[in-house]
Amino acid sequence: MAVVEQYARAHVVTDADLVEEEHAAVPVMLRYDPETDPRSVRVRLPGTTEWALSRALLEQGLRAPAGSGDVRVWPCGRVQAVVEFHSDQGVSVVQFETKTLLRFLRRTYMAAAKPVPHGA
Repeated sequence: MAVVEQYARAHVVTDADLVEEEHAAVPVMLRYDPETDPRSVRVRLPGTTEWALSRALLEQGLRAPAGSGDVRVWPCGRVQAVVEFHSDQGVSVVQFETKTLLRFLRRTYMAAAKPVPHGA
C-alpha cells in the first residue's frame, strides 16, 4: 500500500499570535501511511509540529463539528474547514479549503484499497 502525501495551503493561528491580523497561507503537509497506521492521518505544521488524527474524525468534521480533547474539526462556511489542535504548548487553529481535505481523504481511501502485488 502506498503512502499518500499532499501539501495544502492553510491559514494557521496559534494562541502565541498576540496581534489579531490577517495571516498568510502556509504549506501544511498531509500524510497517510496505511502500513504504519491505517486509521489515522498526520498533519505537519510549519516548524515540524506534527499531529495525528483519525480519518473518520476528519471526514465527520467536514460535515458537522466533531472531536473532543486534543483535536476538533468543523466546517467553516461552505468552502472551508477548521482543524483545532490543543497541546501543553497551546492551541493551533488551521483553516483549510474543504475540497483540499476531501481530495486528500479520497486519495487515502484509494491507497488503502489497492491490492498488494504478488511477490511484494
